[in-house]
Amino acid sequence: MPSMLERISKNLVKEIGSKDLTPVKYLLSATKLHQFVILRKKKDSRSSFWEQSDYVPVEFSLNDILEPSSSVPETVVTGPFHFSDIMIQKHKADVGVNVGVEVSVSGEASVDHGCSLEFQIVTIPSPNLEDFQKRKLLDPEPSFLKECRRRGDNLYVVTEAVELINNTVLYDSSSVNILGKISLWITYGKGQGQGESLRVKKKALTLQKGMVMAYKRKQLVIKEKAILISDDDEQRTFQDEYKISQRLGYCAARSEEWLPSFHTISPTLFNASSNDMKLKPELFLTQQFLSGHLPKYEQVRILPVGRIEEPFWQNFKHLQEEVFQKIKTLAQLSKDVQDVVFYSILAMLRDRGALQDLMNMLELDSSGHLDGPGGAILKKLQQDSNHVWFNPKDPILYLLEAIMVLSDFQHDLLACSVEKRILLQQQELVRSILEPNFRYPWSIPFTLKPELLDPLQNENEGLAITYGLLEECGLRMELDNPRSTWDVEAKMPLSALYGTLSLLQQLAEA
Repeated sequence: MPSMLERISKNLVKEIGSKDLTPVKYLLSATKLHQFVILRKKKDSRSSFWEQSDYVPVEFSLNDILEPSSSVPETVVTGPFHFSDIMIQKHKADVGVNVGVEVSVSGEASVDHGCSLEFQIVTIPSPNLEDFQKRKLLDPEPSFLKECRRRGDNLYVVTEAVELINNTVLYDSSSVNILGKISLWITYGKGQGQGESLRVKKKALTLQKGMVMAYKRKQLVIKEKAILISDDDEQRTFQDEYKISQRLGYCAARSEEWLPSFHTISPTLFNASSNDMKLKPELFLTQQFLSGHLPKYEQVRILPVGRIEEPFWQNFKHLQEEVFQKIKTLAQLSKDVQDVVFYSILAMLRDRGALQDLMNMLELDSSGHLDGPGGAILKKLQQDSNHVWFNPKDPILYLLEAIMVLSDFQHDLLACSVEKRILLQQQELVRSILEPNFRYPWSIPFTLKPELLDPLQNENEGLAITYGLLEECGLRMELDNPRSTWDVEAKMPLSALYGTLSLLQQLAEA
């Protein structure tokens, strides 16, 4: 389920009607994005089950990496425009539910969310970008650019931004009013009673003038001391670091492993994007990209009953094995290290920027300085590095990647889950959803097992917190109903939630 900001920004992009605009998901990005800012595309994920497709502002712009110039490219401003997005839903129903508790109720539910905002579109026309391309890179190269080069990052430039021109408030409220008879089984018998319940939930988010709701980007290409701002985002930023012969040799050496065991493949398949599917009778291929844009093909067969028979590395058992291996590696760290990692990540759960900064430092594999809880993890890893034979950063990065797939609201709920010590119960519940439904590409109804719900119901607010985590993944959950519907779009965030809960539980036990 998207956040308030993401939902509004997506709706705004639909109204603008530009397919090239990228909606902003997170508040932190909305405050940092503006013209000429450079973005970093996250590297390939350490997991086969979630991806990092976000573009992250890297805290510097084109002006910070080029020689000074008195000329500043002119921008074109279109607007102002006014956008209002308000939805009110009301439901009224009589229902009967039996899950350890017999409930016969009638009631009303309402959902209300929306906003009213003014915005403008600020664009840098392509001819005006030539002013940047005539300038040389700074010499010596700025340190932050060296870090991007070391990581092999691909960099992009913001060339168009949809900016707010006034402050606005996003609001989201829901209420449920239930009146009815409740029959509850208790240890010594069955009790009944009449009752009324009212639940109201309200959220509000203030957006400041100048925040960016959506943007367009172009590829930044660096070769020797010159730059190119390209419409082709399949190039590599650091051209002088890319050795084609090595890549082709690596691809040839691994070709037998990657290609499926059938005789011919249509050449058009090699032009497919990572999300495209080419269907054949009972067979389709999906293309994924490894680091350096090396193709990997997966053979998938559709079964008559509507399930898909995926390769062993794309089924739930492989997700379990992948997570288990990370848990084993994490468990090999000293108790002191696990303790520091656990409490430091817990302290950063409500600060996406701090989590991203820690990931950047760990990916650099350097001993750079970082303040706060992230710095505590780096310091502890440096102290302990001589006592382990494996890479201690790998399981930590895996956990951070999984956490970053989740929404800010889920981060808050995870902190509550740790406090209430219900991670293990939540992990089992998520497993019970993923395992039977993992291969279904369509909507399938399912019912949560009462024995997995009971421990959460016994814990104050435990069930509400858990249902909140599931709702944010895209499942429809109701506290008085264990039934829901599988949604294939929930598969990735649920997998990330499963990995997060599993590794946090290992750290909590340590």
